[in-house]
Amino acid sequence: MRSILVTGVGGGVGQSIIKALAGSAYEIIGVDSEELAAGLHAVPKAYKGHYASDPRFVDRLLEICIKESCGLIFAGHDVELLPLSENAARFVSKGIVPVVSTPEIVRLCDDKLATNTFLKDHGFPVPDTSPLSKVSRFEQPVVLKPQRGGARSKNTYVARTPKDFDDYVRLVDTGNCIVQEFIEGDEYTCGSITLDNQCVGVIAMRRILRDGDTYKAFVERNPVVESAVREIIEALGPFGACNIQLRVRDGRPLVFEINARCSGTTAARALAGFNEPRMIADYVLQNIKATYEIREISILRYWQEMVVSNERVDQLRETGFLLGDGTRL
Repeated sequence: MRSILVTGVGGGVGQSIIKALAGSAYEIIGVDSEELAAGLHAVPKAYKGHYASDPRFVDRLLEICIKESCGLIFAGHDVELLPLSENAARFVSKGIVPVVSTPEIVRLCDDKLATNTFLKDHGFPVPDTSPLSKVSRFEQPVVLKPQRGGARSKNTYVARTPKDFDDYVRLVDTGNCIVQEFIEGDEYTCGSITLDNQCVGVIAMRRILRDGDTYKAFVERNPVVESAVREIIEALGPFGACNIQLRVRDGRPLVFEINARCSGTTAARALAGFNEPRMIADYVLQNIKATYEIREISILRYWQEMVVSNERVDQLRETGFLLGDGTRL
């Protein structure tokens, strides 16, 4: 069985992928640019890599994949998606499949204004959205958020009054900010899998956020939400896992964000019977058809401490490699 490389394992997405693949027949190789990244100390083999902005980023991943006979790469951080996508052919030529969509889709999903336009052009209901430069005054409750490069609700503000709006405008990057209608209603994070240009599965989870992360999730069979997500995914045409975030108002799903990757709730979805990384790996590496059986459950998240010896941290810092000691997230 071939190994799988998971990048960005210091963050929630990378660690969630590791958890979803735990117990499978695949050997998991972790990589991160920081030796204190928790995920590096929770896999059988770990490597120190480079930041996505480093010119050596792709070469280092290719080197690790070849050494460890990796058949797949899952990206654990948004900034890693584009360099992986733009260099996908280099990996494929070596028999390695990066689970990433085309550069055009990656760029579209990274740009919330472009995402909103795409959805609107395809007839999907969306919240009113404009660049900050075109909004002169407060007219309704809105969300100010980065147009490109946003993550975990960082630099995101909900303005419910004119004073809120004026105060928050002073805090944002005015050249990279959108103003989006605030939607009252339940919020959902929805996962999907697309293989061979076909959406083969969707899962919907109503959620409660804390500091931008899902910390309580409720798996629901919601035909309206699931149908909307499936239609959007089929119009978009990503590869592998794709995450859609939306709110439901008056029974209608309004999508405000699409992430062309796995999610921080990937492991939670796996607990509910929808294991995106494993289904993708089984299909790509073993030609096993994706199957799932979703359970309607409540998932409560909590922190878990991990003890790592200083010697192991030093070893990773000095050699760039570490063998696991059996610890798991």
